[in-house]
Amino acid sequence: MKRILSIAVLFALVTAASAQLDRSTPPVPGPAPEVQIGDYDKFTLPNGLTVIVVENDKVPVVSYSLTLDVDLPREGKNAGYISMAGNLLRAGTTNRTKSEIDEEVDFIGGTLSTHAKGIYGRSLTKHSEELLTLMSDVLLNPTFPQEELDKQVKQNKTGIQANKEEPRAIAGNVAGKLVYGKDDPYGEITTEETLDNITPQLCRSYYQKYFRPNAAYLVVVGDISKKEAKKQAKKYFGDWEEAPVPQNMFPFPGGYDEPQVVIANKEGANQSTIMVTHEVMLPPGHPDMAKAKIMNEILGGGSFNARLFQNLREDKAYTYGAYSSLSPDERVGRFSASAQVRTSVTDSALTEVLKEMETLQTELVDEEELQLVKNVLIGDFGRALEDPQTVARFALNIERYDLPQDYYENYLKRVEAVTREDVKAAAEKYLKPEKSVILAVGNASAIEDKMKLFSPSQTVTQYDYYGNIVEKKAVAANISPMDVIDDYIRAIGGKETIRSVNDLKMTMGMQVQGMPLEVNVYQKKPNKFYQATSMQGNVVSMQVFDGEKGKVKTPMGEQELQGEMLAQLKENAKIFPELDFNADGIELKLDGVEQVNGKDAYKIMVTKPSGLTTTMFFGVEDGLKCKEVSQSPQGTVSTTINDYQTVEGIKFPKAMTQVMGPQSFDIDIKTIEINAGVEDSQFSIN
Repeated sequence: MKRILSIAVLFALVTAASAQLDRSTPPVPGPAPEVQIGDYDKFTLPNGLTVIVVENDKVPVVSYSLTLDVDLPREGKNAGYISMAGNLLRAGTTNRTKSEIDEEVDFIGGTLSTHAKGIYGRSLTKHSEELLTLMSDVLLNPTFPQEELDKQVKQNKTGIQANKEEPRAIAGNVAGKLVYGKDDPYGEITTEETLDNITPQLCRSYYQKYFRPNAAYLVVVGDISKKEAKKQAKKYFGDWEEAPVPQNMFPFPGGYDEPQVVIANKEGANQSTIMVTHEVMLPPGHPDMAKAKIMNEILGGGSFNARLFQNLREDKAYTYGAYSSLSPDERVGRFSASAQVRTSVTDSALTEVLKEMETLQTELVDEEELQLVKNVLIGDFGRALEDPQTVARFALNIERYDLPQDYYENYLKRVEAVTREDVKAAAEKYLKPEKSVILAVGNASAIEDKMKLFSPSQTVTQYDYYGNIVEKKAVAANISPMDVIDDYIRAIGGKETIRSVNDLKMTMGMQVQGMPLEVNVYQKKPNKFYQATSMQGNVVSMQVFDGEKGKVKTPMGEQELQGEMLAQLKENAKIFPELDFNADGIELKLDGVEQVNGKDAYKIMVTKPSGLTTTMFFGVEDGLKCKEVSQSPQGTVSTTINDYQTVEGIKFPKAMTQVMGPQSFDIDIKTIEINAGVEDSQFSIN
């Protein structure tokens, strides 16, 4: 059965009977647009695989989307293995290596990707047989090779390091754990430790239990007939063996009786990521769907006219954007409203978010505002129908969630029927400002007191990236910031040994997007500094300071440093700057004890004469520096020290991880030379 997708969006044009036009009265909305969704075909193979076919011959392309309809289990101490299993499906089969799969996909100009709940492939129709040969091989014969798993684990660990410095990632972890609960699959967090527990056997076990045809849908979209699709499905997926699939049942989250007010710390942050979030019971196809969607669109669904955007950005200038989402889910849906705001207005911005939620619950929206949102949804829906993948998604939803066959054809009628009273009722039912998780990620010491405003008990709990409560530890009254610095100096070799260092040469290695880089650093008393980053022997960036003047070189050209940038380079040019932390103009603040790399560390805030503040962490037990957070022109730079080595009686970092924005770099210190006779010419800026 082949039909061309069509949509008739008809709006009535109302004109006055007389020549005089009354512009004071807005036009009456026309009838709900009539929508005709393109037909689809469906059949089931003997092994239980349901196949949905959406024909579209406008372009000679066909896509195959295999989707599992399963409830995933808890991962526990192996969190991350299900996602890993999905990625590794494409990493090699009994017939092909990963590189061979890549080459064959590239040869036909196709796409082939895998994930925890399925496989997606796309190619020109004339290459569909080659694509399905690869797709079925990946589906039926995966090997989950150890070497590819090791690469995935390493990449994920690098991602975790970067995410630890990303406020949105921190907020996502903490909010997820609090909304769903630590024992719920939706609330689990992948850590370095759980990644180390993942084995090929675990991945294979998941695949064998859940990748079964009787729990899957194959959606075929494009330039293909039902007859040909049926022939292909039988040929390439007919031998896929069916078997019972585990049914995993978990209770609906219990929620809270009052707001849960929480914070998470982001070193060096000058703004806060705020969020108000809670669970909702809103499965796909629910009768309230149109009402709830319109309510959320009015609140903060993405339009510049949404109330959160207008309030927090246009009116208050707290942020560049504020948004909300209401996500349906077959098990547990979720509402979230979020923004990034200046630290000083963290509490004010949250107050406005909660106020807008409560206003929707207590006041009727304007008819004009309601109609505007309806018009946007109608337009978006019409444009989406131009894509045959949309029809395929609708067909899959109808089959998966047992929706009426005309569910989407009547969607716009349901949208147009929503009233002001419906919006208010949806807000009362699906918004819970008084029972939400109210979260802020930023400078914890600056926002903690501000957040107490939202807690009836004045209780604010701090969490870390992993969603664990941060236990605040008191610092002994007789310990000063300079005591911590002196312990560090003793730990790395002592003042006398350190002061004997006149010059230093260091070579470091790292990789950026798979490309090896070498970083050479030269330093000489009192404050001369040179650093060059090279790729394949060519210098790509350089900094140099001769004691008075400085310059930088990048692919964009050279620049002589002036003002604040020059002052900061001068401050950081010393070989061991901690030796002079008791000098005039440098302020030290001991800001408690925190966990770094699993051990307690003193947190020292160092503010230099330029005004630049650097946060340093020193181990309580060993005195060694284990982390440093500073500011650069590119943003916040976080450096974690993973190991030390001793060179001529002085301890230097051996390996470090540096995070800047979304990028994370593992740095290996290859060579260190002390008093090697570095010439002054090395620091020439001419």
